[in-house]
Amino acid sequence: MIERAGLGRLITDVDDSDSYVCRPHMPGQIRAALVGTRLTAAHRRGKSIWCDTGGPILGIHLGMSGKIVIADPDGSEIDGGDYWEGRRAAGDFRWQRFGLTFDDGGRLLLVDPRRLGRVRLDPPVEALGPDAQTITPAAFRAVLAKGTAPVKARLMDQNAIAGIGNLLADEILWQARINPARPVGELSGPEIDRLLRATRRAIREAVRDGGVHTLTVIPYRHADARCPRDGELMARSTVGGRTSWWCRKEQPLVVAQPRS
Repeated sequence: MIERAGLGRLITDVDDSDSYVCRPHMPGQIRAALVGTRLTAAHRRGKSIWCDTGGPILGIHLGMSGKIVIADPDGSEIDGGDYWEGRRAAGDFRWQRFGLTFDDGGRLLLVDPRRLGRVRLDPPVEALGPDAQTITPAAFRAVLAKGTAPVKARLMDQNAIAGIGNLLADEILWQARINPARPVGELSGPEIDRLLRATRRAIREAVRDGGVHTLTVIPYRHADARCPRDGELMARSTVGGRTSWWCRKEQPLVVAQPRS
């Protein structure tokens, strides 16, 4: 989207007043660095976006609910307007957290209802792991090859694999029938292969249908919900600091070992 409608346009103003989203920068610091520059290239890995400007790199992380919207001077969206899905009028940017204004009056905005996104200058993009959508089988197996970390925590580690958040991780593990708290070092080769297939399938379905909230198990992440596959009660716990849901029957923590 930024490539289609944001590149090459002169930046004349920046709204960086949300000090939480723009941390650690003070209000006005990002503005001072970007006014007078142009976005010259856009890059993405996982949920992290960064843009070259000819000066500092502008980094934008979408978080769980963030979306980039590019608007005309009158407020009508020219790209990213599907964010509202018809529920809000054009130009209703009440959840805008950051914005660039171009010399023609158009704007590029980070709209983020849950305020979980992040904007910063010169982000450490070199620390990001491979993109979850394009990671190779060899790289995926290496990420999960050894260690005592819970598999869900490893999947969500952006330095290991970029782009898997809390909801997507629950869907992947549910599709693969693997408990989120299983240590990665205990996973078998076939289980890791199942995880890779589930990762690719879940991302493909989320992109096709409009987001991770459309995935199969996500509506069943609540008390008294039953697994949509086998009808068993869903279980809840905290894994890697995040609320996690799984099927009690098909995603056991202890896997029975085959008899020798």
